[in-house]
Amino acid sequence: MRKTWIMLLVLFTVIVFTGCSEETLDYDHPDVDLFVKQLKAGNYNAKDEKGVIGVPHFSEEDIPELFNYAEDLTIIPSFPSVYNSNSGKIRLGECILWVIESIRLGIPASMGCNMVEANAENYEAIYFLSDEEVLDAAARYRRWWENRHYPRTAWTIDPCYDEPLCGSGYRWW
Repeated sequence: MRKTWIMLLVLFTVIVFTGCSEETLDYDHPDVDLFVKQLKAGNYNAKDEKGVIGVPHFSEEDIPELFNYAEDLTIIPSFPSVYNSNSGKIRLGECILWVIESIRLGIPASMGCNMVEANAENYEAIYFLSDEEVLDAAARYRRWWENRHYPRTAWTIDPCYDEPLCGSGYRWW
């Protein structure tokens, strides 16, 4: 009888912990923390209305929370974009910046979530940014976000006012 209770307890524990560990991300109203958690674990699979795995519909309201991960240089297994990097180096923070840029533009920022040197001839890993350059890009995006809360006036003479990467030597491929 005691063995039966122990077996039932073990079975119950397994069911509870495996059954509740699958968190589903709402594609149209995503949770930033869950999105990042799934990207890091390599089990992100939220699908759009057509059944295609893609980046969920984040909005401007999500940008402050997205910035919590902009400097995270963790290498993630994959990122849902048209072009997946074959360099084996997909940094979480760089992909988060791609999401922020896509929100800013209203369309996908590029085919993949790697920035390249501004004069890059193609999308080869030799043109990808270093960790330090990605951190610099994150700082530029933060400045852009903070400065856009100030009104632009007739006296604003800044060609980079709404261009985070302006003058950086980086661009989205």
